[in-house]
Amino acid sequence: MFVIVGIVVVILIGAVLTYNNLVGSRNNVENAFGTIDVMLKKRYDLLPNLVEVAKTYMKHENEIFTKLADLRARANTATTTDEKVAIENQISGAVKGLMVSVENYPDLKASEQFTMLQRSWNETEEQISAARRAYNAAVTAYNNAVDKFPSNIFAGMFNFKRKEVFVIAETERQNVNAKALFNS
Repeated sequence: MFVIVGIVVVILIGAVLTYNNLVGSRNNVENAFGTIDVMLKKRYDLLPNLVEVAKTYMKHENEIFTKLADLRARANTATTTDEKVAIENQISGAVKGLMVSVENYPDLKASEQFTMLQRSWNETEEQISAARRAYNAAVTAYNNAVDKFPSNIFAGMFNFKRKEVFVIAETERQNVNAKALFNS
């Protein structure tokens, strides 16, 4: 009788510890994403200023500005982490397109206001990159807890789902054409 009670107690303690580990891992992911969210908010606040300064010089680039405005609006209304991650990747690509277009406008590149905004943008990007690394580490630890036995049993019972890591967009993975950079 004591053996059966002992086994049940050990199983219950194991279940509680496993559940608490899953909750702690999920909370670490949410905390790490909260840090990214703060950095993204800072970046979203910089975006209109960057666009306005660029617009004064880049009269023929309306498509880029429209796309950035649309993405910023979508980013502010995104509710799930996965939505925010997807929109974030699209914004990164669109801003890279804007920065490439800036190369064709020497007056804009020389503008002190634009240079200051670009510097702020780059600093924010570096902070976002660091926050992404922390987030991805937290997601990996969480996903390991969700996938590994025996915690995967409890993860399934209590509806703990895998989380998506931040991935860089395909355009960011491409090699930089150094020759083109130095010929511009």
